[in-house]
Amino acid sequence: QMQLVESGGGLVQAGDSLRLSCAVVGHRNSDYAMGWFRQAPGKEREFVGGIGWSAGTQKYADDMKGRCTISRDNTNNTGTLQMNSLKHEDTADYYCAVAPVRQHESAGVEAAWRYVYWGQGIQVTVSS
Repeated sequence: QMQLVESGGGLVQAGDSLRLSCAVVGHRNSDYAMGWFRQAPGKEREFVGGIGWSAGTQKYADDMKGRCTISRDNTNNTGTLQMNSLKHEDTADYYCAVAPVRQHESAGVEAAWRYVYWGQGIQVTVSS
């Protein structure tokens, strides 16, 4: 059974940077897309960014463009979400997720329905 273990959250100041990691365990390879989502109190879960089966396929939410970078380490089966210039509005629980069906790649990494496995969620709090 695949398990996603997230790390790297915490409390930061506005304008700071933060890197979230998502380790994929219980899986032999990196044949999947990885997406990042967040959910703030009182709001629905929303797409942050994602990287497809290949590193060349990436997409970011409008609010994250220019200050967010998603990467993947296929050797170590780990994904990262690098966030810069953090804002108070970025405060939320962040989730990584894995979409293991290659045929769904055409739907884009922003398609939440693709994701089968989800991380436990990690809190990111950005103070003003």
